[in-house]
Amino acid sequence: MLFLIVSFLAAFVTTLAVVRSSVHHAHLTGDTDKDQPQKFHARVVPRIGGIGILVGVVCGGLIAVEKGSDDWQLLVALIGCSLVAFGAGLIEDFTKRVTPKQRLLATIAAAALAVWLADAIISRTGIPGVDSLLLVAGFPLALTLLAVAGVANSVNIIDGFNGLASMCVAIMLAALAYVAFQVGDYAIMNCALIGLGAVLGFFVLNYPLGLIFLGDGGAYFLGFWVAELGILLVHRNPEVSPVFPLLLCAYPIFETLFTMYRRRVIRGRPVGLPDATHLHSLIYRRLMRWAIGKRDAANLLRRNSMTSPYLWALCSMSVVPAVLWWDDGQSLSIWLLLFCVSYLAIYRAIVQFRTPRFLLRKADHWAVPVEEL
Repeated sequence: MLFLIVSFLAAFVTTLAVVRSSVHHAHLTGDTDKDQPQKFHARVVPRIGGIGILVGVVCGGLIAVEKGSDDWQLLVALIGCSLVAFGAGLIEDFTKRVTPKQRLLATIAAAALAVWLADAIISRTGIPGVDSLLLVAGFPLALTLLAVAGVANSVNIIDGFNGLASMCVAIMLAALAYVAFQVGDYAIMNCALIGLGAVLGFFVLNYPLGLIFLGDGGAYFLGFWVAELGILLVHRNPEVSPVFPLLLCAYPIFETLFTMYRRRVIRGRPVGLPDATHLHSLIYRRLMRWAIGKRDAANLLRRNSMTSPYLWALCSMSVVPAVLWWDDGQSLSIWLLLFCVSYLAIYRAIVQFRTPRFLLRKADHWAVPVEEL
C-alpha cells in the first residue's frame, strides 16, 4: 500500500505542476488540433500527462529499492524498458511529427528490451495450435513483440475522452494486483500497485474537468506497463491461465481490431487514418447529443465527461470475469467470446439508432441543467 500512496502523491503533484505552469508551455504541449474528427474538447489543454505518471512510477520504484522489496530489479528493468515507448510518445506530444509507425517500432523495441532484461516473453497462449508454434525458434519473441505493441497502441486508440483510458487501465492494474496477490507473486503485485497509484494521481486532474490529457507518451507507457505485467504474471505463474490477460485487455484490444477491420475492409480507407466512428465517439455523438443539445464550452465538457462511464462499464464486463475465473481457461474463453459479441451488438445498435432504452434513460438522468454544475 505504501508504494501505491507514494506513486499517487508523486504523480498528482507532478501533474498539478504541469497544469499550473501550462501558460508557459502551452505553445509546445497544448492539444491545439481541436478540429480533427476524433477530437471533442473545446479549449487548448496540455497533453503531457504521461510525465506525471512516469514520475509517479519512478518514485514508487525508488521506495521499492530502498525497502528492498522482492525482485525490485524487475521493477527497475521495466521502468528502463518503458522509457523507449514513453519517449517516442512524448516526442510526438511535443512535436506532432512522430508517425504511428515510428511509435509502434519504439514500442516493439521496448518490448524486445523487456524480453532481454526481464524475461517477459509469451511461453503459452492456451489457444489450440498456437502453443505448438511456440516451439518454433523465434515465434515466441515475435508473438511477444506483437502483443505488447498491440496493447500499447490499443490504449492510445481508446484515449479519446476525459478519464476513459486512464480509468480503464486503473481497473486492469487493480485486477492484475489482485491475481498476483492470489498466486503470491508480490513483485508483480507491487508493480501493478505502483502503476495504479500513478494513474490515479493523473486521473483526479483529468476527470471530469479535463485539465490535462494523457497524451501519446502516457498512453503508450500505460499500455506497455499493462501488457508486460500480464505477460510476466502468466510466464512466472503456471496456475494463471494465459487467457486471463487477453480477457483483461479485451476492450482496448477488440476496439483496435474492429477499428482496423472497419477502416480497411468496410470503408476501404488506410488503417491509420483517424475517424470519429469509434464506439466511444458514437456514444458521445448520439447518446450524449440527445441528453444535451447545446454546444457551448460547459456543455461540451459535460458531454465529454458523461461519455467515459459507459466505457468504464464496458471494460469492467471483461475485467470482472477475468478476475473471477483467472485460473480457468475454458471459462475465460467463453467470457471473451461473450464480450466480443456484446461489443458488436452495442455498436450495431447505436449505429442503427436503436440504442438500448436503459442507456438513454441513464443519459437523461445525468443531463442536469448547466447552471447546477
